[in-house]
Amino acid sequence: MSATTEDHASQPPLLKSESGTPNGSGSSNGFGNGYFSIPFERFVKDELSDFASGFTLLDTMETYFDSRLDLLQRNLAKQSDRLKLKADQAFQGLRKPIFKQMKSASGEVLTDNFEREMQKFKLKVSQRMTSLTASWQTAKIVRTREKISFFLSVMSLVGTALMLAACPQYIHIAYTLGACTLLPVRAYLYKKRSWHYFLFDLCYYCNILDLIYIWFLPSSPAMFLACYCLSHGSLASAVITWRNSLVFHDMDKVTSLFIHIYPPLTFTVIRHYYPGAAKRFPALKELPHMQPFRALLLSSIIYLIWQLLYWKFVLINRRKKIESGQRTTSFSWLLNDKRGVIGRALSSFPPQYREVAFMFGQFMYAVLTELPALFLLYDSPLLSSVYMLFIFGVSVWNGGGFYIEVFGRKFEKELEALRKELAEATSRSERSSPSFGPQSDDELLTVAGSPALSAKGLAGESPTVSNVELPLETIPMMAPAPDSDESRKDR
Repeated sequence: MSATTEDHASQPPLLKSESGTPNGSGSSNGFGNGYFSIPFERFVKDELSDFASGFTLLDTMETYFDSRLDLLQRNLAKQSDRLKLKADQAFQGLRKPIFKQMKSASGEVLTDNFEREMQKFKLKVSQRMTSLTASWQTAKIVRTREKISFFLSVMSLVGTALMLAACPQYIHIAYTLGACTLLPVRAYLYKKRSWHYFLFDLCYYCNILDLIYIWFLPSSPAMFLACYCLSHGSLASAVITWRNSLVFHDMDKVTSLFIHIYPPLTFTVIRHYYPGAAKRFPALKELPHMQPFRALLLSSIIYLIWQLLYWKFVLINRRKKIESGQRTTSFSWLLNDKRGVIGRALSSFPPQYREVAFMFGQFMYAVLTELPALFLLYDSPLLSSVYMLFIFGVSVWNGGGFYIEVFGRKFEKELEALRKELAEATSRSERSSPSFGPQSDDELLTVAGSPALSAKGLAGESPTVSNVELPLETIPMMAPAPDSDESRKDR
């Protein structure tokens, strides 16, 4: 109705032609028998406005009655649901005496069996719900430790963003405080779980070098280049390869993300956003532009020093503990990960060459991931910001996948187990209760259409339901009675 009103309101005014008739028509208009010219156009508009106001009133009335009709329809639906529920209850009340009248050969009432099965099922469901409630109440996500982790993680993220915008000269201090807090906690927990060989990986080595440069060697250009390249190379890209996730309630995941994303953020701020950075970090005076080959050489030397130390103190001196399974390293973990690309690639090498292949692959990975920092990021604040935003976005995406997929899969397994128990209980109850499906009169005398009846029961005693269906040949052949349904069928 409103569209029609708009169409009428948007029509051009009727003009009087030289012949005395309105433009485009030789007859009277739709509002009367007279003809209107331009001076009388406002009267036509007034009539149209009155006409449109009538439609507006109709729209209001329609909206009012539609809401009332919708409310009435909802009330009728509720009453219908109540009647259906009462009908189901009445049907159940009728089925109960029927069950009581039908006794098995051993004298047990089928309804008692059915009720016992239902009681067992209700007890099992109640126990499962109690178990789910207890596991939910004792889960990590509701413990005080995880709540504190969630609070501190969110506040750290917000604080870092505000600090980056208002006072970026404090970012390296925040990084130092976070590293001095999280790294000792990580070392204690990993030692407790016998995972402390992971602490010899490159990421921890780079974090220690970053702290040494910030507080002890800020005037060393070689140290700055090595730390800048390794932080933007192996550490930042590890967020993607190791699938670091921004999961606020999990302190372990938050620590891993901090170790890999805060060093490149700190050196990005020092290079591009730190006010008067050359005073605090004199090495920048000698590095107005990146020298790619020099930086690559210095970072490679620092990397190879770590690789030799790792090979000597972990892969050689601790080989027996690693091979016996008492300790786990990143190499052994990746080798046993048959689903990952690195694990499958390592498995293709002979056992005696796997360590060499792994170390060579790590070195090539470090060199390749440093190329953006060498040729793009050092001289461009915009590209550096986009790069950091991309790395952080990957961690957020991984965290969202953890919350949705891991938690969803956990509860899906619980519901699937509950569904299987329900199906098993239903099948047991169906086996212990008779079927009340539609049957014809002719099927009452067949074995398939009715419970198996003994000859004694057919002689005149009350029929009893047998627990075991008898084969067709064991039923004695009896002539149909004169007035039976089968004799009428023959006739």
